[in-house]
Amino acid sequence: MVHAADPSAADWPAPVAEGPVDAAVRLPGSKSLTNRALLLAGVADGPSVVRRALRSRDTELMAAALRALGHDVDSAGDDWVVRPAGAGAAPARDAVDCGLAGTVMRFVPPVAALASGRVGFDGDPHMRTRPIGTLLDALRDLGVALEGGPTLPFVVAGRGSVPGGRVVLDASASSQFVSALLLAGATYDAGVDVVHEGPPVPSLPHLEMTVAMLREHGVDVADPATSGEPDRWRVAPGPVRALDRAIEPDLSNAAPFLALAAATGGRVLVRDWPRTTTQPGDRLREILPLMGAGCELTDEGLVVTGPDELVGLDVDLRDVGELTPVVAALCALASSPSVLRGVAHIRGHETDRITALATELGGLGADVTEREDGLELRPAPLHGGRFRTYADHRMAHAAVVVGAVVPGVEVEDVATTAKTFPGFADVWSGLW
Repeated sequence: MVHAADPSAADWPAPVAEGPVDAAVRLPGSKSLTNRALLLAGVADGPSVVRRALRSRDTELMAAALRALGHDVDSAGDDWVVRPAGAGAAPARDAVDCGLAGTVMRFVPPVAALASGRVGFDGDPHMRTRPIGTLLDALRDLGVALEGGPTLPFVVAGRGSVPGGRVVLDASASSQFVSALLLAGATYDAGVDVVHEGPPVPSLPHLEMTVAMLREHGVDVADPATSGEPDRWRVAPGPVRALDRAIEPDLSNAAPFLALAAATGGRVLVRDWPRTTTQPGDRLREILPLMGAGCELTDEGLVVTGPDELVGLDVDLRDVGELTPVVAALCALASSPSVLRGVAHIRGHETDRITALATELGGLGADVTEREDGLELRPAPLHGGRFRTYADHRMAHAAVVVGAVVPGVEVEDVATTAKTFPGFADVWSGLW
């Protein structure tokens, strides 16, 4: 392999595999599960423990946000203890830093409305471009007092309680708009009755994750699967039971490691892959075989073996948009054309991922066409070059996958992976 430079440097030479990679990796916990678990612990009726919590920038921001609202979060060890302050408590601080964490920007304001006092929200410069206005309008309809918007910064003027009730919104830009309301809904006087009107809601597995976790906390939730009513979710008012929870490995963060097996014709084991899960990253078990890879779920975890020839695919990634960067990287290496569809919403993620992928993969020689809702890629010889990440951890994942088989790929700001996987560059470099 080519030995990697210091990952804190501005441009990081991606390690190149000299042949098929044979490796095993144990992933840190799921960011999506950790931040939902922390938030639910904050509105629960007693102390909760979040075991094997992911320690990353996004989760530290969530813990800090809960502390700002007056909750006690002890994150000193691997197991984080949350002691809720209770509805109507005064905020401990008057500001929440969202950083680049969409879950903090969207999930915390509905809970901040239960505090007795004003709480401001702001974040990194790019966060001021990410969509939040739909959620703010919905909160106003439910009786929350807000100042500012439709983007960061804004202020939630908490009154100690929220009337709640029925609200209609267009969640086609992000399923987090619905999840945010559901996570706080049981603590509102009338609960919440959320109706989506508009194009299909993306990332439905994340919404299903929210519903499943609420039910585990004893919350009464009606969703389309149980009520038969499309695009409607209802949460009844009532207590959120305190719950100790162990966090699964982050399956979306498995994407570059499993893609490494596919790209090099090698074998990679991701340890402790759950047999059943609500995480959208589990869809990798369906996607990678479409490109010729083998997938086997064993007692040790998920094993992916790479094919002799990586083939393209035509796939709708609406429900798993976060996997698009790594899948696009594999498509750029494939021997036949690919079409990635249904991901217009990822233009509003950490960066406009569709344009960013088209630009950066194209800069390495890929034959790629940007579509309104995705990408088309055709076989073309790739070469080294600088791959910008736009402060987006998933873009860095795409870069290292290409760099594993294309010499000379320089990854800008690989340290941005700390958003959900601190130490990613060291783990990646140590695989082969």
